[in-house]
Amino acid sequence: MLFLPRTIHRFISFLAICLSFTWNAYSQDGPIDLKSNFGQHPRILFFKEDETSFSKTITADPFAKSIHQEILRESDRLIDIEPIKRIQIGRRLLDKSREALRRIFQLSYAYRTTHAKKYFDRIEKEMLAIAAFSDWNPSHFLDVAEMTMAMAIGYDWLYQDLSNESKQIIREAIVKKGLEPSLDNKYNSWLKAEHNWNQVCNAGMTYGALAVKEDHPQMAINIINRAIESIKIPMKDYGPDGIYPEGYGYWGYGTSFNIMFLSAVEKLFKTDFGLCSAPGFLKTAEFLEHMTGATGNAFNYSDAGIGGGFHPAMFWLANRTKDETVLWEEKKFIERNGFAKRVNDRLLPALLLWKGNIQLDKIAHPKESMWVGTGKNPIAMMRTSWTDPNAIYVATKGGSASINHAHMDIGSFIMEANGVRWAMDFGMQDYESLESKGVKLWGRTQDSERWNVFRLNNYSHNTLSIDSQLQQVSGHAAIIASGKEANNMFATLDLSSVYEGQVNHAKRTISIMDGKKVQVQDEIKTNNRETKIRWNMLTPAEVEIVGPNKAMLRKDGKQLALTVSGATNITMKTWSTLPPRDYDAPNPGTVLVGFEAIAPASTNVTLKVVLQPGS
Repeated sequence: MLFLPRTIHRFISFLAICLSFTWNAYSQDGPIDLKSNFGQHPRILFFKEDETSFSKTITADPFAKSIHQEILRESDRLIDIEPIKRIQIGRRLLDKSREALRRIFQLSYAYRTTHAKKYFDRIEKEMLAIAAFSDWNPSHFLDVAEMTMAMAIGYDWLYQDLSNESKQIIREAIVKKGLEPSLDNKYNSWLKAEHNWNQVCNAGMTYGALAVKEDHPQMAINIINRAIESIKIPMKDYGPDGIYPEGYGYWGYGTSFNIMFLSAVEKLFKTDFGLCSAPGFLKTAEFLEHMTGATGNAFNYSDAGIGGGFHPAMFWLANRTKDETVLWEEKKFIERNGFAKRVNDRLLPALLLWKGNIQLDKIAHPKESMWVGTGKNPIAMMRTSWTDPNAIYVATKGGSASINHAHMDIGSFIMEANGVRWAMDFGMQDYESLESKGVKLWGRTQDSERWNVFRLNNYSHNTLSIDSQLQQVSGHAAIIASGKEANNMFATLDLSSVYEGQVNHAKRTISIMDGKKVQVQDEIKTNNRETKIRWNMLTPAEVEIVGPNKAMLRKDGKQLALTVSGATNITMKTWSTLPPRDYDAPNPGTVLVGFEAIAPASTNVTLKVVLQPGS
């Protein structure tokens, strides 16, 4: 009798755990139920009845035919490559998951469109190898999400031809290594996330659920219902104008997987469950369109690379909004880079499923030369032309350093003219290069170690630093005025809360004047002490200080004059971009140029910087 209470206690604890797991797995109510029509395999994106009409499209459309042929060429190359091995780098298996999705999606497409057995055999070999992994690294759930999507597409698209043995092995892996870990609270915090993790993980789990519905109907239904509800959270962040707060690179990640999710469920269930009515979501194509400059490079604020990309999801958006002009930059990207490199895009087959009747040679440029949006990360982007490679392009941002993947770049800008990006942004540093050296990269408080990383703080961005202090993480800068007139496009940001405690007030206006030059005007009211204001701009150009208020920038045989006015006590300066710490990335071929000004206490100061391209 003495051991009975402990036994009962253990039994109750075990029962509570089981009930908790059962609730997590099986109590999700929503629009999908056991009566919903899932149809037969293949049921993900590309149905059996689509094959005939799709084949005619490939034959008739030169653009589609070119992409199709590149996928087949890449699939042939993959035939003799060994399957992926489970080699984890730091805390991530993500590069293997992404390569798995690229291989399986493209090989499955090749098999569906040619029925060549060589593709079937190669996909089956890859999937069985992945199914044998010990796990898909649930502690970093993006890895699981992309791997599950890969396996789900292969399983669904090859379902009718897979042996029962292979089906069981692959299906078991999807359930045990993909879906079930998503039901464990230890791994599914992304369900409440406002960022790309939510979009990618819900998409991956939905694909897995669609694939195994016959054998796990209730689990599949509940996971899909859970995704329909959960994915509303990040979709709200596009409001009201379509800005993706995490920036260009993560737009390509989060939005693409969000559309993979929407495309699959809408095609199967004949409804988007009202998700596309989220304010700003369908406007996001316009936002991304304006994010590419005249050089073809991106406005790479936050954790993003400078290179402009190609986004199959834009074709889905163009068809959905019936606005093909949003594909102008996608068209130019193909014209610059051709089709061959596109095979590195793991979602490339989706482009052919989303393209519809769009003809690449008939895509026209957008009508608007300026785009302004509000939200978590307000953005203004302006240009003098969509067709002139020498056009002036300027983009600036407000927002907050507290946003996921954000930098202390509030008030920063990039500027292009004559085919040169004169004012640039470093963008991201590879995460593993920092994490492997013990940097606690993901804190977002004022004292986070993240802000010690050179590329992430305000000292390396094209903005202000006051008395050598960091910007305030708790601050938020809004765009308070803008104008779209061709001879005076401008945007004004209120930076005051970003420099709270450092100055009394700060406002920045960036404009293209007369279509010929750019002006950056800062209006600052100091507190009751003398204040040192640092204004800097990152550039890949050679810099020469040529006067007390002037610098000349030269690159690729072009030049740009930087002239300062509004204060008499300025000191023109350049600053090195050599890594200040051993974990900072090298920054070859760059320099910071600008000035320092000493402003008296309780004084209104207006500083104007004119960037004049040409001789």
